[in-house]
Amino acid sequence: MLALEFPPLGHMVDWPSFALKNSELFGINKVVLIYGFAVLFTLLLFTLGNKKQLVPTGAQNLSEMAIEFVEDGIVMETMGKDGLPWVPFMMSIFFFVLFTNIFEIIPVIQMPASARIALPMFLALLTWVLFIYAGVRHQGPIKYFKNALFPPGVPVFLYILVTPIEFVSTFLVRPFSLMVRLFANLLAGHILLTTFAVLSAGLVTAKWYAVFLPLPAFAVVFFTAFEVLVSFLQAYVFTLLAGVYIGSSLHAEH
Repeated sequence: MLALEFPPLGHMVDWPSFALKNSELFGINKVVLIYGFAVLFTLLLFTLGNKKQLVPTGAQNLSEMAIEFVEDGIVMETMGKDGLPWVPFMMSIFFFVLFTNIFEIIPVIQMPASARIALPMFLALLTWVLFIYAGVRHQGPIKYFKNALFPPGVPVFLYILVTPIEFVSTFLVRPFSLMVRLFANLLAGHILLTTFAVLSAGLVTAKWYAVFLPLPAFAVVFFTAFEVLVSFLQAYVFTLLAGVYIGSSLHAEH
């Protein structure tokens, strides 16, 4: 008989503390370390590239390419010139999310921190606070909420229907969708990789079942490469939508 022991879902995303073991509140586990590494790598990417060279090389070249990608491919496309002051925030979000995602394929660690809902929830709420702040700052509180809840050009008698929809879609659905999209995609990928890895390990110890080993082994390789794409794509989508939401707050609809 082929005996496979799949870890429970809670074990895949809940890592016990290996420091401060007597403290449930301040325990440090693998996920917390990933957060720290993601912050460190994001800072290093631009600290090491902050060289005053006429012809950029090495880390500076990589840093400038990253800046151009976020500035031209995300900020200018979603926010226009008014969004240029937001470039540092957008870059921080993009690379922090990318690094927390990419740890899913790093040997030994093999855990995307975004598969824990706390991080996507925090980033979504941060974006929610910032796009409301941007709207209030640029339009004023009355004008911002008026434009958000009472879109111009809509017949007055339709506001009884449109206003609740706008409130739910703008102030509730936006942060919820940001959170769930990032969390669900990374968790699903983590479960897939874990499933096929456990299946491959089980087939190695089996007898004639070993003939099926190439199938899950190929799946592990395929989904590992696919998760690299997903890690980048989800970081891009999260940052892009954050830009769209903040950009919509900067410019009142006419």
